[in-house]
Amino acid sequence: MWQKKRNEAKGKSYNYSTINKLKKEKKIDEVFLSRISSLTLEEVIAIKLESAARYVNRKLYNFPIWKSLHNVCREAVLHFALSSTRSLNDAASFLGITQSELKENIKKYEIKLDKAD
Repeated sequence: MWQKKRNEAKGKSYNYSTINKLKKEKKIDEVFLSRISSLTLEEVIAIKLESAARYVNRKLYNFPIWKSLHNVCREAVLHFALSSTRSLNDAASFLGITQSELKENIKKYEIKLDKAD
């Protein structure tokens, strides 16, 4: 009986997980997760920017990093909200926006709500 109720409470984003998605794509593993958990968010962002700069000879000129931060942060929080809530309604409530605004942002950032294993 309780399993039926639990299944009824599952919404579209119930099985969405960024970690599971990246594991499935073989981009991360448990060792990576263990190591990254000891870093601050600021350190992770700095490492990602430094890594990206390596490929362009440390010159990210004319790339609007400062102006892009707003969208980068919003997309990251949107991914977190979807992976940590049971439904789109819960995610919208968590973010303090309407469900239609949430759907607009999911479309804007091209987030796919595929079920993760």
